[in-house]
Amino acid sequence: MKAVALTEFGDADVLRVQELPDPVTGPDGVVIRVRAAGVNPVDYKIRAGYLKDAFPYHFPLIPGWDVAGEVVAVGPAVTRVAVGDAVMAYARKDHIQWGTYAELVRVREEAVAPKPASLTFSQAAGLPLAGLTALQSLSAVDTGSGDLVLVHAAAGGVGHLAVQIARALGAIRVIGTASLRNHDFIRSLGGEPVEYGPDLPERLAKVVGGDGRVDAVADYVGGQALEQSPAIVRSPRRHVSVVDPRSKEQGGRYVFVRPNGGQLKALGDLADDGRLQVEISREFPLEQAAEAHRLLEEGHVRGKVVLTVD
Repeated sequence: MKAVALTEFGDADVLRVQELPDPVTGPDGVVIRVRAAGVNPVDYKIRAGYLKDAFPYHFPLIPGWDVAGEVVAVGPAVTRVAVGDAVMAYARKDHIQWGTYAELVRVREEAVAPKPASLTFSQAAGLPLAGLTALQSLSAVDTGSGDLVLVHAAAGGVGHLAVQIARALGAIRVIGTASLRNHDFIRSLGGEPVEYGPDLPERLAKVVGGDGRVDAVADYVGGQALEQSPAIVRSPRRHVSVVDPRSKEQGGRYVFVRPNGGQLKALGDLADDGRLQVEISREFPLEQAAEAHRLLEEGHVRGKVVLTVD
């Protein structure tokens, strides 16, 4: 199969098209012909070697944890997925080597969900990692009916989905931090925008009124946002970060997203119900994975970046 892989850690130029062995199913595996693969910040962090001490890995290393495509083979123990199904998956494995920047990828059955009929393959490929991150982090702080929720980096890949998912979970108001150019976008998602910065607590107080605090905070950017979170949430245990585990030292939660086919199907159902849209900022052909990484590393991307595979 054709794949984009690296044989050493480094900048985006280490990503090169290679011919590598086709995956085998294994007993509970599903082989997907990739139509699109999501590109996430974790991908360039892996490529640069920042996570080499966090996960076992081997070269050649194919990045990518998001996939949408068609099933071409299943293992003998697979019962929920059949050849020909259009599917999506968060394809993270504990060992990093065989990712989704390829024509074929093997995923365990429990990580796979049907592709929503209302989404293109590119949109479906942008949903698994970011959508599950949003859902699992919001669930970790018990987001529910009547809540006032603050989402940091609300225009980003995870944040724009979190705004919508928080509303679906019952939040009565969702405030999203974003630059001024993205405020209309936040409103289109059902959120209320507020500009980020050192004076966020004061601006937030004007938006929410009362004691100026919110019921739950979800941090998808880290840094200053993480430092501000304890002061703007009513209970420290109801703030969560997916970026920095120091949130636990503040009395909050830290979430590293886990594959979950059932939860992914629920997100797909929200999309088919018209309650969840996936914003695609840019599509690149597989061969231009390096350009996709450079764009994402610049920051300020609205929504998702996706690779398409012919």
